[in-house]
Amino acid sequence: MKSHKKELSPEQHEEILKTLKARFEKNMNRHKGLEWAKVQAKLDSAKAGEKLWSLHEMERTGGEPDVVGHNKNTGEYIFYDCSAESPKGRRSVCYDREGQESRKAFKPENNAVDMASAMGVELLTEEEYRELQKLGDFDSKTSSWVKTPSGIRKLGGALFADRRYGNVFVYHNSAPSYYDARGFRGLLRV
Repeated sequence: MKSHKKELSPEQHEEILKTLKARFEKNMNRHKGLEWAKVQAKLDSAKAGEKLWSLHEMERTGGEPDVVGHNKNTGEYIFYDCSAESPKGRRSVCYDREGQESRKAFKPENNAVDMASAMGVELLTEEEYRELQKLGDFDSKTSSWVKTPSGIRKLGGALFADRRYGNVFVYHNSAPSYYDARGFRGLLRV
């Protein structure tokens, strides 16, 4: 079986850094007190190769990743998908594989949990989603699956969230459900 290397070409590497830098500089309110040079140094380190590939995947699928925080204890920079709406390349998916496989008809091609794993990112938790919403108005026309607590998932449910009427709402749905306007947002620690 051929292994799939999570590496970028030199051109892709340069392009994603250029895109991330431009977004970082355009949205300073998302990362007050942080400096791009330090973020780039972290991204350029030999250990960040797969992380940069994951950021490229976030960008490729419409997520518009940006730095939203820095963990001083671990030194990690935290990236979230900051696209205005749920990323286009990640919509019309069930919550997880179990939900996807339980559908008897009209199965979607993928699910949020497996896609996130393949991209090397995590689904945002409800708390992280609410933190994202403090940085702007996201998902005013779409919604995003959020990491669902195991107790809810064991009962067949899954959580999603959006912004409507100036407020953030978290709802429940059955895990096998999927909609054109529902995707997921990712988190990556670098």
